[in-house]
Amino acid sequence: MSNVVFVVEDDENIREVVEEYLKAAGFIVITAEDGKKAVEMMELHTEIDLYILDIMLPEISGLDILKRIRSNRQTPVIMLTALDDEYTQLISFDGQADDYITKPFSPKLLVKRVEALLRRIGKHSDILQIGSISINVDSYEAFENGSRVDLTLKELEILKTLMWHQGKVLSRQQLLNLVWGYDYFGDERIVDVHIKNIRKKFKSNIIITVKGVGYKIEKKAGEAYA
Repeated sequence: MSNVVFVVEDDENIREVVEEYLKAAGFIVITAEDGKKAVEMMELHTEIDLYILDIMLPEISGLDILKRIRSNRQTPVIMLTALDDEYTQLISFDGQADDYITKPFSPKLLVKRVEALLRRIGKHSDILQIGSISINVDSYEAFENGSRVDLTLKELEILKTLMWHQGKVLSRQQLLNLVWGYDYFGDERIVDVHIKNIRKKFKSNIIITVKGVGYKIEKKAGEAYA
């Protein structure tokens, strides 16, 4: 079962980017744009595995939400804020935050922090597997029927992203955004080149082309080529 992450952030662009990257990593994401709505949603969603809280929120601050969380639960909390002074960091940790990230930040680094926190409490698996294909997300290694497959970093990131979105078709642009980043403005055909190279390295029919749309991986990934 996928872990549930609750992101509370009033900046729409940041909230959407964080949500997209977390979903690409396989998380179920719930979001709120202000502290009041976040508190209301916390009463409805009791299955949250980790919180990401902006400190400077409308209505109710992230630090006040942290206090509410710590009053009855020890769910991991990452504080997210533009404030980088020592005092703000100290009161965040005094409030028992588990981690603290200052804007601007790397969405990929944030995902790694989330994964590390959940692994620490035994709620996140290091292994991603579909059929005979598996990826160790910690060591960045791919395997087919237990045998290691040598992939470049970009090839592994593409494969991991498609596996997280099992059964869903991702366009070239979506893969560029999720793997290369939203600031990449190069040729979309670079995705085709990497997909072609991935296919050459596996004996199985792993990545399916959906003509005119993009690429996907099905549950049966790992079946041998005919």
